[in-house]
Amino acid sequence: MHSIKLIKMKLFFTLLLVLSFQLSSFSSTISIDSNKTGVAQRAYLVKTLCKIADPVLVALSKNELKKTMPVECAPGTLEGRKQVTYLEAFGRLLAGMAPWLELGPDDTTEGKLRKKYLDLALQGLHNATDPAAADYMNFNKGGQPLVDAAFLSQALLRAPTQLWEKLDKVTQQNMITALKSSRVIRPYESNWLLFSAMVEAALLKFDGAADQMRIDYAVRQHMKWYKGDGIYGDGENFHYDYYNSFVIQPMLVEILQTTGNEKEIYKEVLKRAQRYAAIQERLISAEGTFPAIGRSLAYRFGAFQSLAQTALTKSLPAEVKPQQVRAALYTVIKKQIEAPGTFDDKGWLQIGFYGHQPSIGEIYISTGSLYLCSQGFLILGLNAADDFWKGPDAEWTQRKIWNGRAIPIDHSIDH
Repeated sequence: MHSIKLIKMKLFFTLLLVLSFQLSSFSSTISIDSNKTGVAQRAYLVKTLCKIADPVLVALSKNELKKTMPVECAPGTLEGRKQVTYLEAFGRLLAGMAPWLELGPDDTTEGKLRKKYLDLALQGLHNATDPAAADYMNFNKGGQPLVDAAFLSQALLRAPTQLWEKLDKVTQQNMITALKSSRVIRPYESNWLLFSAMVEAALLKFDGAADQMRIDYAVRQHMKWYKGDGIYGDGENFHYDYYNSFVIQPMLVEILQTTGNEKEIYKEVLKRAQRYAAIQERLISAEGTFPAIGRSLAYRFGAFQSLAQTALTKSLPAEVKPQQVRAALYTVIKKQIEAPGTFDDKGWLQIGFYGHQPSIGEIYISTGSLYLCSQGFLILGLNAADDFWKGPDAEWTQRKIWNGRAIPIDHSIDH
């Protein structure tokens, strides 16, 4: 009897030792593909961006987007969403792809791939703005087209050489006409003011004239709505969601960069964007997840546009290293994009945050909306030789914390 108890006790302590070892080693196995190099991570991200882009750009290049794109949406909203979802898909996708496309074609494998997608994008810009084309898009009926005219404007501003300058004169004029037509849409007193301002910034850049009042009003209202510590209200009120990244911070920075006005305001906006980037980096858990808080969660890792943009422009705060941003964004994107059900059987994105979760989509969400996730790929605008892609992964903040490592103390900014 005594020997049986002794054996049981030995087994119990053996199990404890095994469990203890597993727990102690858990923190070192949290990351996904932690042995990946920057080169391999970049290759994966390029492949993934192309996978997302293929159904949209190939169909649009053939004038078959409206014919072939599914429109998943909330019950009872199909007819309304069909009026706007195609510009959503194209404008949002191109906004995220643009910095990568702006690198231009070259003789490398990746450069040849960029040539393919540049050709598709240019044909898509032609078809989307040609009144005689089957895929001619709605820029002015209802409210939603203002939003996606802004994202398309953002794409052109991010790739002026490879997208705008490569368009023929007729398509350039069609684009100007389409963007101007969105002026009939009155924006809400919220982040929507920046959509009007972004369209005007593009018109200023490419047409030489803009409604400056729309730009000035949007900027000044957002300065007024600033809540502190790098966060703006979405209108007068603070909303706990990712709209500071989906829209507000990136568009404020880019609008002020484009106009070249208000240099002191721009410095303040950039400082706030840097603080917000530091906050975003800390939101990425040790496992590569992030809090599902607020509306528009179906935009997935598009929630990190602001962090990706800050890395792209080499404006990261000193305590946030490029290699930790690279590793963190790669891990988040890989985790979400590989969730079963993210794509349908023909490669189109489906509504969800992690996989296919139709109930997570608000009434304004449809298939086209989902392509805002492309904003997470802005870092591909840093060319393959950039230091961002060199060196081993650096642990991001939450991985450091949960591995018991020292981290810099977090500080708010005073204005």
